[in-house]
Amino acid sequence: MKLIFEQGASGRSANAQLPPDTNIDDIPAHYLRTTPPVLPEVSEMDTVRHYTRLSQQNFSIDTHFYPLGSCTMKYNPRACNSIALLPGFLARHPFAPATTGQGYLSCLYELQDILAELTGMHAVSLAPMAGAQGEFAGVAMIRAWHLARGDTARTEIIIPDAAHGTNPATAAMCGYTVREIPTDKQGNIDLDELRRVTGPQTAGLMLTNPSTLGVFEQQITEIAAIIHQAGGLLYYDGANLNAILGRIKPGDMGFDVVHINLHKTFATPHGGGGPGAGPVGVSARLQPFLPLPVTVREGEHYRLLDETDRPYSIGRLSANHGNGGVLLRAWAYARMLGEPGMARVAQFATLNANYLMARLDQAGFDIAFPQRRASHEFIVSLKRLKDETGVSAMDFAKRLLDYGFHAPTTYFPMLVPECLLIEPTETEAKTTLDAFVAAMIAVAQEARETPEKVKSAPHTLPVRRLDDVRAARKPDLAWKPQI
Repeated sequence: MKLIFEQGASGRSANAQLPPDTNIDDIPAHYLRTTPPVLPEVSEMDTVRHYTRLSQQNFSIDTHFYPLGSCTMKYNPRACNSIALLPGFLARHPFAPATTGQGYLSCLYELQDILAELTGMHAVSLAPMAGAQGEFAGVAMIRAWHLARGDTARTEIIIPDAAHGTNPATAAMCGYTVREIPTDKQGNIDLDELRRVTGPQTAGLMLTNPSTLGVFEQQITEIAAIIHQAGGLLYYDGANLNAILGRIKPGDMGFDVVHINLHKTFATPHGGGGPGAGPVGVSARLQPFLPLPVTVREGEHYRLLDETDRPYSIGRLSANHGNGGVLLRAWAYARMLGEPGMARVAQFATLNANYLMARLDQAGFDIAFPQRRASHEFIVSLKRLKDETGVSAMDFAKRLLDYGFHAPTTYFPMLVPECLLIEPTETEAKTTLDAFVAAMIAVAQEARETPEKVKSAPHTLPVRRLDDVRAARKPDLAWKPQI
């Protein structure tokens, strides 16, 4: 497909959407360009068709089943978008005084309460702009708590070997040494090793539960006791909160701080680099350290707390108060579902995952933890298939695209060789899951009968298999006019 720059002709324009009151005479001369910008000269119709065609050539949750494990690519209700786009929300300036945004602040306040209730936390801040920033805020608060108590010996964060890669990165960014501990054959943390490495140097433990192995940590209360008895704190990576929503709370498991991926659990837009939001919830002892701002209610009015209200806060994570559009979508989603709906999310997510796992097990695929019930996701290992046919998990994933399905997460977690981490979410119908199973069976059969066909996939998409390393290291992102 041609670039949009290559589709136009000199003199064409699409200025019907130009604001009627635009007047460059109001702009000081020293701010004006001296040369015209290099923009595509195309009509409005050509512009619409170009970008519509591009969207139709892409895989998305609106067009295809997208079973990315640990990413929770589920349907985003359009009603949530409509609410977030109401003029009163959309036009509000972030520097506007609280008196002119009471409705907006009331929604943020309610969302804080909802998230605190769902996670069993004492208080919540909506400030983090993404899950990774929520992680950073969580570990930064753990550090601030220890330092406020004069405990400077806490130098290590314990992280399981199945954790998200952002966990050790976050710990390192906060100045900690990472102590990795193994998981056992059932996918649980090795308790003997945890006891061995935990001590006065332990600042905390970062844990996802259910883990990225797709199983619930069976000894979570004992894990919490080990860390707390040593004087450390527990951080909960909320990437997999979809599995337990409305059923069990991280606070009840013993966690002191949790971040929540609204773009995974609360059906806000996910993918393409954003937008995201990663609110953090804390137990009472960490509340003074929450990132700012935090919305509070005083009588019948709402306002944002600042540094004068919370002198021990870890500070601000962005210029204003979080990603407002994503937060409003999450608020609308939570209000529409209510408490019973929240529990149904986890019930159907778990049901779909276990159904899919059972079907693939019956079809002869190797389930990584066959003795464990899946949470909202599970792992299939294609190591045996690769040993027999030479077809890798990546080859298999690319071939699934030809069948109209986006691939599951590949090669993560790295503990399982030739790994496919599969998460169907609660929003997919049984007919879709059955069709996915049929595609998995068909690709496995092709791998045994015509392996080169699978190794060279995809065959039906606008773009064939790319050189991922070259694309990452030498991206060609700029268009230059021919002179």
